[in-house]
Amino acid sequence: MKKELKFIDLFSGIGGFRIAFENATKALGLDSRCVLSSDIDKECRKAYKANFDETPFGDISQIMANDVPDHDCLLAGFPCQPFSIIGQRKGFNDIRGTLFFDIARILEAKTPSFFVLENVKQLLNHDQGRTLKTILRTLGDIGYTSIEYKILNAMDFGLPQKRERLFIVGFRNFNPFFRWPKERREMTPLDVLLEENPDAMYYASKYIQEKRKKNRNKSEETRIWHENKSGNISILPYSCALRAGASYNYLLVNGERRLTSREMLRLQGFPNSFRIVCSYAQTRKQAGNSLPVPVAQEVIFESIKSLIELSTCFQANKETMEAVK
Repeated sequence: MKKELKFIDLFSGIGGFRIAFENATKALGLDSRCVLSSDIDKECRKAYKANFDETPFGDISQIMANDVPDHDCLLAGFPCQPFSIIGQRKGFNDIRGTLFFDIARILEAKTPSFFVLENVKQLLNHDQGRTLKTILRTLGDIGYTSIEYKILNAMDFGLPQKRERLFIVGFRNFNPFFRWPKERREMTPLDVLLEENPDAMYYASKYIQEKRKKNRNKSEETRIWHENKSGNISILPYSCALRAGASYNYLLVNGERRLTSREMLRLQGFPNSFRIVCSYAQTRKQAGNSLPVPVAQEVIFESIKSLIELSTCFQANKETMEAVK
């Protein structure tokens, strides 16, 4: 197994997948190096540059596959809007949906050992499952013989956010050693992630606060009040999924204030060292489009661990065969 793993970070957003990969390799005693990042959003590129000293390439469709550096792993949280409830569920009829095929052409040309993809859970049943079947068939046709997929919830990995996402993991060679992460961490209490004395700008108007609290009992414990599209209110000890384009007041801490930029990033598992250089509106959008870092980290950890086991098994078999000779 290599001591340094090279990876590419497609549809990189603000770098959640990159943080996850770097953390996973470090935990396994390996080095890692990002050899290409790409995102079309200029504000995301601005945040990525501030945190990784690297400006991602823009439009992925304009990158020739043969120009992509050799790499061991492809990471991609490809656009989810075509498959999400919040979007129009147009799937491959939406131009953003076809961006999956840019992933496929790079995988086919560069043949990395493995990939990890992430998307909304609705992709699983989109178009009665035909969309996912098309994706899996395409990946198989270009040479990935071991492909696994599963919906994972950020709440099972310590984050106080109900965020279910579909992860797809694929290996170039047959890999019987891969296992989905089983660890279930205790959920971090909201109070640990929330900031003390947030600025007044985050508080909803008195009218909205009174409307939210009407006919509802006040809780002594911190809660996130979630208003869905039908106007129904849920009061929970965790956040519902952060969304990039929802109403500013759909999530309110104790029915009073919006989440701060730092709080939203913490709910996605970003470290406090992550620099916030964009406006509140842009950071809110970025957090809503990001993946839960601890979940991706565990999936990547298990993927690399399985490759190490596969390599060890191969080496042992090779030595046995040589001994027999």
